[in-house]
Amino acid sequence: MTTFFIFLLILGLLIIVHEFGHFIVAKRLGVRVEKFSFGFGKRLLSKRRGDTEYSINLIPLGGYVKLAGDSLEEFKNNPDEYLSKKPSERARIIFFGPLLNYILGFVCFWLIFFIGYPTLTTKVGGLIEGFGAKDAGMQVGDQVIAVDGKRVNFWEDLQKAIKSRKTATTVLLSVVRDNKKHEIEVKIKEKQLDDALGQKRSVGLIGITPKDEIIKVRHGFLKSFVLGINKTLDLTMMTYQALWRMVTGKLSMRESITGPLGIFYITSKAAHLGAIALLHLVAVLSVSLCIFNLLPLPVLDGGHIALLAIEKIRGRQLSVKVERVITQIGFTLIVSLALFATYNDLLRLFGDKLFKFIK
Repeated sequence: MTTFFIFLLILGLLIIVHEFGHFIVAKRLGVRVEKFSFGFGKRLLSKRRGDTEYSINLIPLGGYVKLAGDSLEEFKNNPDEYLSKKPSERARIIFFGPLLNYILGFVCFWLIFFIGYPTLTTKVGGLIEGFGAKDAGMQVGDQVIAVDGKRVNFWEDLQKAIKSRKTATTVLLSVVRDNKKHEIEVKIKEKQLDDALGQKRSVGLIGITPKDEIIKVRHGFLKSFVLGINKTLDLTMMTYQALWRMVTGKLSMRESITGPLGIFYITSKAAHLGAIALLHLVAVLSVSLCIFNLLPLPVLDGGHIALLAIEKIRGRQLSVKVERVITQIGFTLIVSLALFATYNDLLRLFGDKLFKFIK
């Protein structure tokens, strides 16, 4: 039950931040906001303040901001209506929803680096047969402090340093053992491994595994700010690369798309790991939500922005008929994607049980 409430809180935060982006820019541009709703379906709570009705509805899987005159059927040519604004102003209203999600993701990463996050030390926990480390005489408990003279503080740094030397035949490790420093030359074995995007990459390996020793790392306010930016940009690039690989058929959609069930399962895992893991989950989901929403598909924010660009070029708005057709296409695409994601989640989480039940 606790996990369910955490899931709802995370989902609610992402939705409210997104809709607030639309809301605040609409208000600044003088557009009347009729409704600010969290969830769909039956209304559970509502309160009217000024021109806007704020409500919480039964199904918490989304939300919306209803702007006055946001369709040709309702538009009465009043100055406080959405369609009375220039295409560039309407694009700002739409864009600020995803933008606030992106900023939320960055802020979460910034906080993670500033508050402190757990990471593995560079102590060796195991040696793998057939690789250079064991042959060179390395021992369990050795702490690697430098690679080819360059300081390494954490296991992640050590991994990057070794993998980047795939073209070298050996690497010189500075190791502390029994409070004494040793220099050990280790052979590197090049191997083809799958990266996070399923691409085969050649990496350098020496055959060591980490000791289960974790320390908390924190950085200063400004350094955390820079690290937060870098982390957000790295995630953005990786997400777009993954999308491109899915479009070109090089990455399986089945393995890459997660729906509400999958997110709930991930949330339950993160909840057991603690606040930092949950903060990291919010950051990843928020940045991903921004990127997904800006895809140029009908119904999504990116689709609306693309249509506004067409309107700007044409010099006039689309007809009611065309608007309806585009909305129906977009709705069908989103529902199909949601069903596909849910089906994938069911297979991933309960695949064996489902097959046994069917048999």
